Amino acid sequence: RRKKLNAEGLFAAERKRPLPFLPDVIGVVTSPTGAVIRDILHRLQDRFPRRVIVWPVRVQGETSAAEVAAAINGFNAMAEEGAIPRPDVLIVARGGGSIEDLWSFNEEIVVRAAAASAIPLISAVGHETDTTLIDFASDRRAPTPTAAAEIAVPVRADLIADVSDKATRLLRSGTRMIETFRQQLRGLARGLPRLQDLVALPRQRFDAAADRLGRALIRAAEVKGAALTRVEGRLSERAIRLRIVNERKALPKLFERLTQAENRCVADVGRKLDSAAKLLESYSYQGVLRRGYAVVRDEAGVPVRRGAAQKAGARLEIEFAEDRLGVLVAPGGTAAMTSSPARKPTPGKKGGSEQGTLL
Repeated sequence: RRKKLNAEGLFAAERKRPLPFLPDVIGVVTSPTGAVIRDILHRLQDRFPRRVIVWPVRVQGETSAAEVAAAINGFNAMAEEGAIPRPDVLIVARGGGSIEDLWSFNEEIVVRAAAASAIPLISAVGHETDTTLIDFASDRRAPTPTAAAEIAVPVRADLIADVSDKATRLLRSGTRMIETFRQQLRGLARGLPRLQDLVALPRQRFDAAADRLGRALIRAAEVKGAALTRVEGRLSERAIRLRIVNERKALPKLFERLTQAENRCVADVGRKLDSAAKLLESYSYQGVLRRGYAVVRDEAGVPVRRGAAQKAGARLEIEFAEDRLGVLVAPGGTAAMTSSPARKPTPGKKGGSEQGTLL
């Protein structure tokens, strides 16, 4: 059986999971009435009290193997956020006994459940000299149930002492580091120039600039005063009157130049309008009529494009360059159409009251 399970890789070292350093919840699979559970609880209380969930099982007998396997699978099936918290580590424990008493932990169902457990598992079956197959499939083997409790949690007092020691060492290290930085800062400070030396040169430059600024303001005021004096002479009443007289004399010439410019502008606009009128006349159909053509319209005033579409008796109007003529379409007029030019009709009364006959 051992060879078979080993061949399947159930005892491989790479399958074993690390145990949590400080589990919050510990699941124990053992008999609820034996000395084993009391030893485990007592040892946990001494080292580091943790929450313990006991899954009671028979640790020997015909149903023992099935109950142990069901307990391991049951712990793994628990929801992490359920009403009962899921354990972080499992302990499968039993006290010492004969090989027959411990045989349940050699059963294949128990070994497979231990190997398939997603929760790290510590086996503590029998005494140190006792070995069962569950020890090979578990993530960690403990020689006794008490040793399993010691493996599951560290010693709280040792942790407190270790943390205190580390805190003390950290404080000392920090103090030494601060002192080292302080000494380095003092050394750097000694290499820096004094404040009086740093501001001495800028202070001298500031004093010199202030002195130059005062003299520059006085000089600027003198220059502006002289300029105002020169302007004051040009702003006398006599000079202003003289300028008014000269500008008044120049007004007629300016007016004449403005008039000439206005006339030129008007003439240019007139020429442009004449050119536009001629261009518009050249594009008008009236110019075509003056070259001997005519426009034929029906009673609705719509130009007639095809004579064949006109019916006999229809009234038409012919527009010439200077007047209009009303005509009637004669029967068979379409068949009588020729390409010879029509004779010039006799002008009628104004408004086209007389009508001719279209042949």
